[in-house]
Amino acid sequence: MADGPIDLKAPDAEAKLKQSTKPLIVLLDGKDFDVEWDILKDIATVAHINARSLDEVTELVYNEAVSVFMFHTLTLEKETLAKFKKLKIIGRLGVGYNNIDIKAAAEQGISVCNSPDYGVEEIADLTMCMILDLHRRMHWYANMIKDGKKLHGVEEIAAAGRGATRVRGQTLGIIGLGNAGIAVAVRAKAFGLKVLFYDPYLRHSIEKALVIKRAMSLEELLAKSDCLTLHCNLTKDNFHFIGENELRQMKKGSFIVNTARGGLIDEEALARALKDGHIGAAGLDVHEKEPFTYTPDQPLHDAPNLICTPHSAFYSDQSLVEMRKTAAKDVLAYFTDKPMRNCVNARFFP
Repeated sequence: MADGPIDLKAPDAEAKLKQSTKPLIVLLDGKDFDVEWDILKDIATVAHINARSLDEVTELVYNEAVSVFMFHTLTLEKETLAKFKKLKIIGRLGVGYNNIDIKAAAEQGISVCNSPDYGVEEIADLTMCMILDLHRRMHWYANMIKDGKKLHGVEEIAAAGRGATRVRGQTLGIIGLGNAGIAVAVRAKAFGLKVLFYDPYLRHSIEKALVIKRAMSLEELLAKSDCLTLHCNLTKDNFHFIGENELRQMKKGSFIVNTARGGLIDEEALARALKDGHIGAAGLDVHEKEPFTYTPDQPLHDAPNLICTPHSAFYSDQSLVEMRKTAAKDVLAYFTDKPMRNCVNARFFP
């Protein structure tokens, strides 16, 4: 038995594979697979290939893998899924699964499981960090000091921090009241924010249980929010959900935060709104094109009053282990004929 996951790019990979008669499970876009190996080593040969693109996925993986794990960096569409000869289940290491054609997977007999309940605290905490930062301008003050700027007296502090506002009493609009949205709402109330949410898929009266208010339309939410935060999945129906029209319905000088999916916001429209001051500031952990860089190919590269982080809201040492264990346990359940907790495409199976 191997003493850990097999690196399929290593020269001795083939020799190691020949030593095992167990089915092959592969992490596609990473190389740290120890947590999963510890759970799956008794039922499978566990390996990783650390592919940055599908061009690096080998014929061995397509021909032999009975299960693959993946983060958000690769996309498995119908044509790619058809290349797998033995694939039975995909472990999506994360919440969103818009990078997998789950309907096509079901049609080909492939289950897809995600990790829906990991990192909720981390996402909510980073969201609140951004909300507080946009209100209090800490990021900009810190950068000024780092750049050697000396601020003397009240007037210079006020000029440098123009746009800073008191948090208490502001209205936070939340789109999508799932686990992360609820966690943000609870934290926001502790800071004295008025919480308003829009989620047409949730049953009525949940607002009473959480002691927050519900907007009956997106237009109402946009018009009333001093700061907007997004916590919904990305689907073909809500791509660029927040575009030019929606941004212009928001209050002049209001803020927007996105720790969900980059495609929810039209970044070209947001860049224009930031440049002309209609949107006062934005905090984005996710982008349409990732990894984000301040280069001309990114619409937001020269937008003012913008904080960007590298799709990291989910991360803490604890949440990463939690995420990986959740997905690995579902894959183990599949191959040991036990119920899976988080199969996201069961409804598409015949």
